[in-house]
Amino acid sequence: MQQRHLFPKHHVLDSASTFNSKSYGFWLFKGVTTWRRVDPSQLFTFYFLLFTFVLSPIAANASDITQQLHRPLSNSSWRYSRDEADSLLRVGQQQYRSGNAAKTIDSCLQALEIYHSVGDVQATGLTYELLAKAYIQQDRFKEGEDALRRRLAIARDTKDFQSQIFTLNNIAAILLQDGETVAAGRTVQEALKIAQGINSIEGQGLSLSNLGLVAARLGNYNQAIKLYETALTYRRQKGDLIGEANTLNNLGDAYLAAKNYPDTISAYGLAMRMAKMNGDSTIQLRAIDGLVKAHSSVGRNERAFELLQERLILAQELQNLPEQLKSFVSYAELYEQLGNYPTAKNFYERAIAIAHTLDDSQRELALKDRLTKLQKKQN
Repeated sequence: MQQRHLFPKHHVLDSASTFNSKSYGFWLFKGVTTWRRVDPSQLFTFYFLLFTFVLSPIAANASDITQQLHRPLSNSSWRYSRDEADSLLRVGQQQYRSGNAAKTIDSCLQALEIYHSVGDVQATGLTYELLAKAYIQQDRFKEGEDALRRRLAIARDTKDFQSQIFTLNNIAAILLQDGETVAAGRTVQEALKIAQGINSIEGQGLSLSNLGLVAARLGNYNQAIKLYETALTYRRQKGDLIGEANTLNNLGDAYLAAKNYPDTISAYGLAMRMAKMNGDSTIQLRAIDGLVKAHSSVGRNERAFELLQERLILAQELQNLPEQLKSFVSYAELYEQLGNYPTAKNFYERAIAIAHTLDDSQRELALKDRLTKLQKKQN
C-alpha cells in the first residue's frame, strides 16, 4: 500500500488505510496555508491529512455494533438495498477524491444505514473508514475519531489484522495532535507487535517509521534516525516506493533538526527524486521544502531559489492555490532573511491575494501582519 503525504517542512505521521485494498493517506490539518515560522524546537509540529484514528476501545465495542445490525427482510429486498448502498459508497469515494467532504459524509451516512439494516459488517467498516476521512477533511475531529474507533472495533471483531495495523498507526496522529506523545508511542508499538506477529513487512516498515516520528517528537533525534533507517530496509524489501520516500522525508527532518545538513540534503534529495519518478507531487513538494531550508541554512541561496522556482511551477501545474500561496510565502521569507525587503514585500502581497481568493480570512490577516512588520524593518 502506498502512502501519500502532503505537507513539507514538518514530520508527518505515516498513515495508511485498506479502503478497497488501496491506501489513501491524508492529513488532519490544512497545513499548506499555515504560515507560522517554525524553529527547530517546533520542527515536529504535525500536519496530519488525510487518515488518522484512535486507539482506545469505542463506547460500543465491535460485538455491540454487530448485534445492532438488522436482519434482511427478504433476499430481494436485501439485494436491492445492498446494491443501493454499494452505489452510495462508490459515489462517496468519488466525492472524497474531488474534495467534496460534505457530500461524502451524506453518502456515507446513507450507506451506513443500509449496511446496518442488511447486516454487512465488512462494508460497514469500510464506510466508517471513508466517513472518518471526510470528517477529518472538514476538521470535525471528534466525529472523525468516533467513526475511526468504530472502524478499529470492527477490524478487531473480524480479526482483520492488516486493518488493525494501519488503523493503530493512524490513531497515533490524533494522539500526537493532542500532545499525547507517549500514548501515541504505545499505539504504534501495538501496531508493530501485530505486524511482527503476522510477519507483515509493510506493517513493520510503517510502524517503525512512525516510531521514529514519536522519538523525534520527544527530541530523541539519534534514536529517530536509527528507527527510520530500519524502517527503510522493510519498505525497500516490500518495494513500497512511496512509503520509502515518505520515510526519507522524515529522515531528512531528523537530520535537519540535528543540524546535519549534508545528510539532510541527501535524504530529501533522494525522496524528491523518488517522488518525481512515481508522480507523487505531494511528497515532492515536502522534499523541496526541506531542501530549501537546508540549503539556505548553509548559505546556498542560489540553489534554494532554484528549488523554490521548481516548487512554484509544480504548484501552478497542479492548479493548487494553497500550494502556490505557500510557495510565495517561502519566497518572501527567504528574501526577508537576505534583507531584500522590497522583493519580500512583493511576494507577501501575492500570497495575501491568494489567501483572499481562497476566502481564508485568518491567514490573510496573519500575512498582512507579517507584511506590516516587514515594512517597519524597511523604515
